[in-house]
Amino acid sequence: MRKTPRQARSRATVAAILQAGARILSDEGWAGFTTNRVADIAGVSIGSLYQYFPDKLSLVDAIRRRHLDDCLAVMKASRPTERAPAQFAAELVRAMIAAHSNHPGLHRVLLDEAPSSEDYRNPASAFEVEYLAHYAQAVAVYRNRRPTADDHTTALILSDAIDGVIHNAARRGMLFDPGVRQELVRLISLFLGDAGDESPS
Repeated sequence: MRKTPRQARSRATVAAILQAGARILSDEGWAGFTTNRVADIAGVSIGSLYQYFPDKLSLVDAIRRRHLDDCLAVMKASRPTERAPAQFAAELVRAMIAAHSNHPGLHRVLLDEAPSSEDYRNPASAFEVEYLAHYAQAVAVYRNRRPTADDHTTALILSDAIDGVIHNAARRGMLFDPGVRQELVRLISLFLGDAGDESPS
């Protein structure tokens, strides 16, 4: 971003711009994504948009960052301690689906069409390190030990599986399919050492 919004009104403006941008990407794809179109949908002047985002690449990066922050917030809120693996898995899947539900088409565009900065393609980025650490901690908790290198490998496979299933479900219009949800819960439960027989709530 060109500058950080500090006042409530500025933060509301940026939030409206990001929301409008996500909606356009979801509904119209990268081809329909322009700063003028975003400003129009957000109800702000193009000058106000450019105060915060110098071009549409910086804007799409901010939209991507907000989505990643939403996913990271899900992991931070997920507490494996004192819950059966299937219960943890069911809550994790519910929250991840919710994080992808506002604009289901957005994720296909972010993955397949929109360009991204080098930081988002970096497998050792700060986001990736923190995101996978939460998965590794869950794996270690359910295996009754401190996180090991093997747990980090399991965390990588598990996170890729969850992201892949949810992103492809969004692509196919199956994000809210109960069968997809149930089988994803079962997959996570098995990774965490549980048969996954408990029905997701």
